[in-house]
Amino acid sequence: MREIVLDTETTGFSPEEGDRIVEIGAVELMNQLPTGRTYHQYINPMRDMPKGAFEVHGLSEEFLRDFPVFEAIADAFLDFVGDAKMVIHNAAFDMKFLNAELGWCKRRILPMDQAIDTLMIARTKFPGSPASLDALCRRFGVDNSAREKHGALLDSEILAEVYLELTGGVQPDFGLSTASGTSTQAARTVGKRPRPLAARITEEERAAHDAFVGKMGDAALWYKLA
Repeated sequence: MREIVLDTETTGFSPEEGDRIVEIGAVELMNQLPTGRTYHQYINPMRDMPKGAFEVHGLSEEFLRDFPVFEAIADAFLDFVGDAKMVIHNAAFDMKFLNAELGWCKRRILPMDQAIDTLMIARTKFPGSPASLDALCRRFGVDNSAREKHGALLDSEILAEVYLELTGGVQPDFGLSTASGTSTQAARTVGKRPRPLAARITEEERAAHDAFVGKMGDAALWYKLA
């Protein structure tokens, strides 16, 4: 199963009022595991950068001036996405902008049912709790310390970790072979996380555990498993 975790940065909130996309970042997942393949593109919006938007993502009009306009990158972006599900936090916002840009340059529109909204998943799973990306990072212990400002690729990488936690984490697949009628187990090879999870035990707890194990002697089973 191929999925694309995606984020955009824009000049504002409304394409109907002339706001444009200035950055797209995306991370490819295969069977809910990062493949290492990403898409990242800065885009010249052909307009000024409002102060409020600049304070969010730090992308100035001067910085973006030498990058291509959306129409020039539209086909490469659509090729990367293909027909994969797009995992987006607050999907309605990003899809609104993507389809406005695609419509302006007469490219195919992305259907809303191609998007998976992690904001809606979080609100359903944790009703009444904060559901921003930062709040979910705190809940799941995902390191977002590099997120001083919003950035489409960094936010996509962080969202990919949050999405896996929201959907239960990475689990092995179990399948049934209909051809042979026998049960098969297809366990996926799980690699290291892009960023280690923060430790959830204190130094005092670690020291107490070491002291407890130390009383068992050198033959303690713990030393063989650790």
